[in-house]
Amino acid sequence: MRRLLLLAPLLLLTAGCGLLVPSAEDEAAGAAREAARAAALRLDSQRPRTAEEVGRSASGIDGVEVLRLTGTSTHDGDGVGVVVRTSGSAMEAGLAPEEVTVLRCFALRVSPRAGWGAGTEDPEDVDCPDGPPLAFAPPPEPPRLPYEELRAELPRVPEGGRADEAEVRRALTALDLDPAIRTEVKADGGRVGVLLAVEGNGFDAQDCLLARVAPGATEVWSPPRMQRMPGEGGCSVGFALDPLPAPH
Repeated sequence: MRRLLLLAPLLLLTAGCGLLVPSAEDEAAGAAREAARAAALRLDSQRPRTAEEVGRSASGIDGVEVLRLTGTSTHDGDGVGVVVRTSGSAMEAGLAPEEVTVLRCFALRVSPRAGWGAGTEDPEDVDCPDGPPLAFAPPPEPPRLPYEELRAELPRVPEGGRADEAEVRRALTALDLDPAIRTEVKADGGRVGVLLAVEGNGFDAQDCLLARVAPGATEVWSPPRMQRMPGEGGCSVGFALDPLPAPH
């Protein structure tokens, strides 16, 4: 009997401590919040985008549904507001644990000042709007980069000569390029480098062509995929003049 009396406070303490353990639903809600934060990090960028582009990008993230969009573009006013729905799962404790899954909605703000990368903002819990997730038309196909045409139009310079930047620019004008194709030309030491590029989405490899007009050789190529990833610098006119070795 004395032993039972001594154990009673310990049992009460253990039961009391159990109240501090998060429930499976709380853990699942936390997982849903982390999914919303991961989506915010994916959307965080200094590149100007319309609300449609932000919504399309968010809807393409696994496990994310876009329920509402506000604003016109990331760089106008407070940027673009996005209400997303995410899910989270956790296992119940007990002898026969079961998985608990919850759906939660969060408000995200996409603008140059949002600060997701610095961790200064946290997804805001909101009530889920009525209605189905928003649907977005696929983005327009980027224009084709004219590899063969560029190769045929660029001038050839004999050994001992010098490439003429003005002649290279005339060759690009003659191609009548799509306005969505960005061009850069740079002369350096008798050589001329050329970049043709279309805007990427900030995540995947960018589509670009490089060319170098030099005495004895006119070359046109597309850098390897790894060098065309964001931040790698492969799609630059400087890279056309002095390319790095291809990655192994």
